Amino acid sequence: MSDNRLSEEHETLRKTVEEFAREVVAPAAAGHDEAKTFPYEIIAQMAEMGLFGLPFPESYGGQGADYFALCLAIEELARADSSVAITLEAGVGLGAMPIYRFGTEAQREEWLPVLASGRALGAFGLTEPGAGSDAGGTRTTAQLVGDEWVINGSKAFITNSGTDITRVVTVTAVTGEPVNGRPQISSIIVPVPTPGFSAGAPYSKVGWHASDTRPLSFQDVRVPAENLLGERGRGYANFLSILDEGRIAISALSVGLAQACVDESVKYAKEREAFGAPIARNQAIAFKLAEMETRTYVARTAYYDAAWRMLAGLPFKKEAAMAKLFSSEAAVTNAREATQIHGGYGFMNEYPVARHWRDSKILEIGEGTSEVQKMLIARHLGV
Repeated sequence: MSDNRLSEEHETLRKTVEEFAREVVAPAAAGHDEAKTFPYEIIAQMAEMGLFGLPFPESYGGQGADYFALCLAIEELARADSSVAITLEAGVGLGAMPIYRFGTEAQREEWLPVLASGRALGAFGLTEPGAGSDAGGTRTTAQLVGDEWVINGSKAFITNSGTDITRVVTVTAVTGEPVNGRPQISSIIVPVPTPGFSAGAPYSKVGWHASDTRPLSFQDVRVPAENLLGERGRGYANFLSILDEGRIAISALSVGLAQACVDESVKYAKEREAFGAPIARNQAIAFKLAEMETRTYVARTAYYDAAWRMLAGLPFKKEAAMAKLFSSEAAVTNAREATQIHGGYGFMNEYPVARHWRDSKILEIGEGTSEVQKMLIARHLGV
């Protein structure tokens, strides 16, 4: 992976998902985007392919592959539809992975098989209306009353939280008095449905129209004490480690979108004629395409390297932040340039680059803003 050569297993998976994305996901993408509908039929086919179980052991119903395999699948899906790609990324990375990493054996046995099968989705409720990048400002509370946690509060911008197949939401909440000036934050598993828990109406978003994103409300939600995920007081710290992994996956998604912009722009520039010749012959266009391809290549190399470090057991926090920072900005830039190359047609939703343009901006915000990535990188430099 470090030299960009894929193993036979990884290349086989990549080709399989590439074909699925091209033949199944891409033809349906514009329709779901316009109607703002969740693509249940596509998610069901992805479940049959085993994509939701890629990084989990077979003993929990997974495919026994690795996190890099998941990233390859996400990249190929994002070349067709970022909404589908983020559904997989969030379902695995945010919904199931915290349970796999920090859950008890009983919690793993209860939740991982159904989540790995793709027949059900999980979500993670971290962000709040007043606590985004500053997750330490969490206001949602969970009090231990007898043998139950009683949860009150709200969450915002939570992916996969209100679909017909959502079965679990893990929520961060304040569970004790502040220590060293910071609240004690823990993670608690909330099955869906549970009385007092509700997912609000879907947000009206700029992009990711076929992805499910909603606010959540918790009003005296009661769950058993054993639904505590991981050690009490370690909820925030544990989720930060999940975000380190997630940045590699978001980088892969960004690369997929960036590559899609290259693909669409090359195709259009070869077909579109102006002044008697294809516009690809114009150096101004050709140079844009060269720069777009270079950004995509470097971004892919960055996330491959971060994934390799992670799987090798090496420090990867800085590399994941750099990959996420560069690739998300590459996706935004490529989407803007692709729209420019398409001219007026790039502003029409019938062309995929218009959707890629709308879908790209969130990549510089979600799972850690670009500013947060720069803070992490600078910290590793001792600044």
